[in-house]
Amino acid sequence: MVVDTSNQVKAVARYVRMSPRKVRRVLDQIRGRSYREALILLEFMPYRACEPITKVLRSAVANAEHNNGMDPVDLVVSEAFADAGPSLRRYRPRAQGRAYQIRKPTCHITIAVAPVAAD
Repeated sequence: MVVDTSNQVKAVARYVRMSPRKVRRVLDQIRGRSYREALILLEFMPYRACEPITKVLRSAVANAEHNNGMDPVDLVVSEAFADAGPSLRRYRPRAQGRAYQIRKPTCHITIAVAPVAAD
């Protein structure tokens, strides 16, 4: 299966309140798979990251369908990655008047779909 990466269409979800490391383990599973296969995998995986990833994947396919006139049946997940976003900093009181910093990570999820090249 040869993917035509010149016709990639992207979708990005920014500032998702989740660790990029936890999102990447799900993205690694769907990278290179067809749209339909990826949706089935995401539906039955037990991870919390599957919900925002599914939204981004559906958005990327909708962009490809409406903006470029591509058929969703022919689309493959060509790129899928999660970059670290800014961490939310919260403080928790500790012993003897000290403050303990808690970092709540965010991430930016990017998914690109491309049609399978006709041989």
